[in-house]
Amino acid sequence: MPYEWTKERDDTEVLNLWPYRSLLKKDFVLFFGATATIVVLPMIALLGSPVLWGILPFFALMLTGIWFALRHSYNSGGVLETLTLTADTATLERHDPGKPMRDWTANRYWAQVVFHPTSGPVEYYLTLQGGAREVEIGAFLSIEERKALYGELMSVLGRGAT
Repeated sequence: MPYEWTKERDDTEVLNLWPYRSLLKKDFVLFFGATATIVVLPMIALLGSPVLWGILPFFALMLTGIWFALRHSYNSGGVLETLTLTADTATLERHDPGKPMRDWTANRYWAQVVFHPTSGPVEYYLTLQGGAREVEIGAFLSIEERKALYGELMSVLGRGAT
């Protein structure tokens, strides 16, 4: 699962959540190299022909587009959410690449897990309520992972609203 519970000193529990990455850096290099090879191979037949110079910019543009699309997808997967539960407080921090950190803090006693099976931006949407705000948690997780996380958060916090 793309989340992990750790226990720190003084009975502080920390939950780190991150999106699943199916394309590792090594695989990114292999995929791009294979794509470039497959694209360039047919161009060998055009070597010495003026047609090559007409087609070459489009191939370069296509490879550049693939490069930037994959890099953007990989960089957007750098999201990290950290839920820290102490004896008194519940704090959720969200780190998005290129954006300032967002955080939410509530009294742990009043913090509730709210499960929205159909009424959220994603199916089985999870939020934390406490204080004056309600914040999402783990929206990038799969449905099964959100369901499992809901059960774990309910057992750690002890209660919730559905």
